[in-house]
Amino acid sequence: MPGTFVSIYVLAFDLDERGQPLRAFDPRPAATEEAAIEEARDLAERHAGVVVWKREGDPVVGEEGEPEIVFQSGRLGDFS
Repeated sequence: MPGTFVSIYVLAFDLDERGQPLRAFDPRPAATEEAAIEEARDLAERHAGVVVWKREGDPVVGEEGEPEIVFQSGRLGDFS
């Protein structure tokens, strides 16, 4: 759709002392879906879980759509 944009993010999770997933860092924006998935695969080797999601946005109305997961691995917590 004209005027819309897509934001892509990568986020990893570690487990707390009760085994619950917690964010390892703030969501990181990625330039492309491919770059995000490559980073996520690398992060998956060092973290309990990792997710890549994208959202379509429309700056004219200031809205951002629901997150669409494009890659996930391991244990995930809240990411949206």
